[in-house]
Amino acid sequence: MTNKILILDGISGVPLAREISDTCSALGRDACYVDLAALDKIPLYRLRSMFTKAVNRQQDSDAFYHLPRAQHKELECIIKRERPSHILVVGFIYRFISPLVLRQLADRYQIKLYLYDTDSCNIYSKRREFVFFLKSELPVYDGIFSFSQVMTDFFCRTSQPNTRYMPYGAMPIHLPAPSGESHDVLFVGSGDLRRIFLLEHIRDHLSIYGSRWERNQGLMSTQLQEKITNKTVWGTELFQLFADTKIILNITRSQFYGAETGINLRIFEALSSGRFLLTDYCDEVSELFELGQELETFKSSTELKEKVEFYLQHPEERMRIAERGHQAFQQRFTWEVRTQALLEAMQV
Repeated sequence: MTNKILILDGISGVPLAREISDTCSALGRDACYVDLAALDKIPLYRLRSMFTKAVNRQQDSDAFYHLPRAQHKELECIIKRERPSHILVVGFIYRFISPLVLRQLADRYQIKLYLYDTDSCNIYSKRREFVFFLKSELPVYDGIFSFSQVMTDFFCRTSQPNTRYMPYGAMPIHLPAPSGESHDVLFVGSGDLRRIFLLEHIRDHLSIYGSRWERNQGLMSTQLQEKITNKTVWGTELFQLFADTKIILNITRSQFYGAETGINLRIFEALSSGRFLLTDYCDEVSELFELGQELETFKSSTELKEKVEFYLQHPEERMRIAERGHQAFQQRFTWEVRTQALLEAMQV
């Protein structure tokens, strides 16, 4: 059978899976992309979901239950039409299709089944859901790739020994010309308590874009609130902000920080764009990059403030590190490089 990869996107709110699919095609592989969120929902999904959850709570009040929303027959029709030799789920499957059903389909059509774990840290603090993911989803795969070394080690010790570390990549980003509006420090992301604590220390230099900040207004100073543009930015608008910014700041979400991992997509996007990146320290960052040469890190609010002030006052050093970071991206972290590693590991 000719190798063909079917990519099932469980996190289509970000373009990661679509970029991997496009890169597979660019590398000469036969690839098909499916957005799981676009599959037809089961009839009366909301009512059935509420009823099923109520029944399951009566049976086990401590268990997590989520009724998969998509009709698995539609997915089976896609599999029969495309005849893939390999399926790569990006993110997760359980919110859309029962993992057990996916395993049954893979067995029925003799398909190798893989997961690219890109999102496990986002449910790290949701104990019931995280346990469900570990016990009910991970075991159905022939192999797992994880964005995080920490999560790779954890999966290998608990539920899926056939897990490999596979850091993210990014597509090359070509920035537009500066618009004339200048930002000293740009933070793009949603609001949470850890981020607020840190950002208060550099509020005089800061521009913030993202969602869910209004719910935290009671925790913020008036000065910090004035720095916030409460909207999500992607694509062209995000790249224009990058072009107008001296320092791109990355602060991992509290869940990631709690799991001792700080490798998120913003790191690779910033380096792809050729801009200077300042991110919170974790061992994984130091293992992937040469600190102080390809990017900079901070371990505390005091160090964050000191490094922001230093690199704003030393533009030559800032630009030198940005250039080295861009070179590191081009050599090691384009999606072409990362996807080739994925395909080789799956033997596609």
